[in-house]
Amino acid sequence: MKKSLFAFASLLLIASPASAVREGKAAPKPPVKDVWVPAATPKGGVSWKLLESTKVIDRKDPKTMIIYSKPGFPAGVQALNGKTIKVAGYMMPLQNTAKQTHFVLLGYPPGCPFHTHAMPNQFVEIKSSVPFKVETNNPTIVSGTLQLTGNDEGGIFYRLVNARPG
Repeated sequence: MKKSLFAFASLLLIASPASAVREGKAAPKPPVKDVWVPAATPKGGVSWKLLESTKVIDRKDPKTMIIYSKPGFPAGVQALNGKTIKVAGYMMPLQNTAKQTHFVLLGYPPGCPFHTHAMPNQFVEIKSSVPFKVETNNPTIVSGTLQLTGNDEGGIFYRLVNARPG
């Protein structure tokens, strides 16, 4: 009985991925496709990678337990303040109309209809006098003047004003 247990255990060790590592071979891993990717950067536009480089500084109020967030803008983002930029993202309407002049542009596709999973450095508040057609399934490209906000700990770091499609 002991011999058969030893033989079985030896067989497991020989066939295990750990034995492949000991022999200098990497155990095969299944390919992983990341489905949580930001909207592609439009030609001449600003990437979400740059916008996400803004540090999120959280503070919790001990009395209310509310978390307040303010930004730590890196130099590359600070250089865009007041400049006209172009960015692509997913529209989250704020108005109950077929066309929007005030909406949120999310860097990533929305995952839940009841709340966003976006951090403050992953969305832009859009204000426009030109109405945008509601499009929630495909990226929307928006151009406008970037305002860096959030020092009031309101949780909105980016706003595009005078926004227009494309």
